Amino acid sequence: MSFPMTPAEARVDLSAIRENLALLGSHAPGAEMMAVVKADAYGHGLVPAARGCLSGGAGRLGTAYVREALQLRAAGITAPILSWILPPGEPLQQAVEHDIELSAGSVAVVDAIADAAALAGRTARVHLKADTGMSRGGATPDEWPDLLDRALRRRAEGTVEIVGLWSHFACADIPGDPSIVAQLMAFDEALAVAEKAGAGGSHVIRHIANSAATLTLPQARYDMVRPGIATFGLSPVPELGDFGLRPVMTLVARVALVKRVPAGSGVSYGHLYVTDRETTLGLVPLGYADGISRRATNLAEVLAGDRRRRIAGRVCMDQFMIDVGDDRLTEGDEVILFGDGSRGEPTAQEWADSLGTITHEIVTGIGSRVPRVYR
Repeated sequence: MSFPMTPAEARVDLSAIRENLALLGSHAPGAEMMAVVKADAYGHGLVPAARGCLSGGAGRLGTAYVREALQLRAAGITAPILSWILPPGEPLQQAVEHDIELSAGSVAVVDAIADAAALAGRTARVHLKADTGMSRGGATPDEWPDLLDRALRRRAEGTVEIVGLWSHFACADIPGDPSIVAQLMAFDEALAVAEKAGAGGSHVIRHIANSAATLTLPQARYDMVRPGIATFGLSPVPELGDFGLRPVMTLVARVALVKRVPAGSGVSYGHLYVTDRETTLGLVPLGYADGISRRATNLAEVLAGDRRRRIAGRVCMDQFMIDVGDDRLTEGDEVILFGDGSRGEPTAQEWADSLGTITHEIVTGIGSRVPRVYR
């Protein structure tokens, strides 16, 4: 089936994913690479991006939810996958049947996984998670011995295999934060307790490093690193620069309407922008339904006609306006919202800075109406 030209598209450069993973691998020699592809691969498209990650050298994939992992299995991806958020009702039996590794940070979750494995007639591969100071998922130091004991009991009955011990940083993206050292010490202690209990060993993968830790904390790399946002070319620690990463996504739209208006014309809802002269306006067919935040009103910039233009007036559900003055603009002309900056366009980091957020929110927020085009 053929489709008409879309008013906007997110162009995803799979070669940039491979380049970024090669760079990340150079920062963590000897460590296995798990590419995190949760949230539709940070908005880049789950299956194509996952395939790009695997072709770029990642040996494993990580997802937040089982349903994401099952989507990868349905697409024919056979690489090891870890899923780590298991709310009640997750299809755990189906996960075990499809060789999806699962995280457990509580006794109850270990039991749920083991029971699902018994129903599946298979052994579940489990990563036990320690809460080393983020106070989110995982067992606290007081709960950790009980978690290990339960996992070892379920291992003895053949329903569970302990294949990983892991945790997650709270502040790895804040260089020098004292919690980083504290969490590493807590993780080492958790590993020592696990080893003494009989849940460690050379076959068990130890991992705590996210993108920021992969790039900046050699002591945190252990057996495996789990880059997420950095895989897609966006710096996890922007104050330290881009580390040579190349942004993977370029968001473009085609001008839908061009009109000449007189001085004093109020533009868009609320007339938050008023023209100060006779000028040319262009309508860009993207809005907050597509992930273009209303906070971008009169703030964020785009590239149109080889020049940067600030959004003029309120961002609407499906559209926003730009003011190009007396420059030429034609329906169908391309507008670049963000990309790698090589043509002078804004980057996702610039959008994040102007909106007071992080790049994760910029790229994951691009909605499903915007097709992903892979190059």
